[in-house]
Amino acid sequence: MKSKKNPKVDLENKRSIFFLIGMAVTMMALIITVNWKTYEQRIMEFGDLDLFVDEEVVEQTVRQKRKPPPPPPPPEQISVVEEIVDLQEELIIESVEVDQDDEIEDVDFFGEETDEVLQFAVVENKPVFPGCENERSEADREACFQRMMSRHINNNFKFPEISRSMNSQGVIVVNFIIEKDGSISAVRVLRGVDEALDAEAIRVIKKLPKFEPAKQRGRPVRMSFNMPINARIQ
Repeated sequence: MKSKKNPKVDLENKRSIFFLIGMAVTMMALIITVNWKTYEQRIMEFGDLDLFVDEEVVEQTVRQKRKPPPPPPPPEQISVVEEIVDLQEELIIESVEVDQDDEIEDVDFFGEETDEVLQFAVVENKPVFPGCENERSEADREACFQRMMSRHINNNFKFPEISRSMNSQGVIVVNFIIEKDGSISAVRVLRGVDEALDAEAIRVIKKLPKFEPAKQRGRPVRMSFNMPINARIQ
C-alpha cells in the first residue's frame, strides 16, 4: 500500500527549486535589460555625431624666427711703421714689331720729307745693318737687322729723369728714312709719350750707323722704316 505524500510537504520541498528558478529568471531579465539600455545609448551617441563636417580649414602659418645678423667685426687696428725702402729701377727698352705698311698719324716731324720713298715691306732687298753682311739669305739679313736695331736702342737709350719722376712710360713709334747712301734722315715721331721720351727716341735713332741701303731691281732706293720703342721702368 503506497503511502500518500502530503501536498504541502511536497510543495515545501520544491520551494527551493522554484526560488532558484525565479532567481535565474530575474538575473536573465536584469542582464537583458542592462544590455538593451547600453545598446540604445550607443545608438543615440552615434546619432549625435555629425559625420559630414563642412568647415573651412584655416591653415596656420608658422612664422620662422629670423636670426639676428651677426655683430659687425671690430675695426682693424692698423699700425703705421716707418720703413725706408731702397728702390732700384731697371730701365727696359724693347723694340716692337709693327706692320710697316700701317699708316700712323704724325705727331711731330724732324727733317725734310722727300719723294720716291719706298716702304720697308715692298723693297726687294732690305737694308743691311752693319755686321749682318755675312748672313746668307734675305730672311736671315732681315732678322739680323731687327736684332741689331734692338741692341742699338737698348745700349744707347737713356731714360730721362723728368719722365722717370713722373712715371711716364709707353711705346714711342719713330719713323725715319734710310737714304740711298745708307744714312738716316727725316726722323720723326709718329706716336709719342711725352716730350722728353720722344726727344730721347729721336736722338738714339739719329745715332744709327750707316746702312747698306735698300735695293730695288739692283739699284739703291730710299726706304721708310717705322721703329717702335717700348720704354718702361720696371
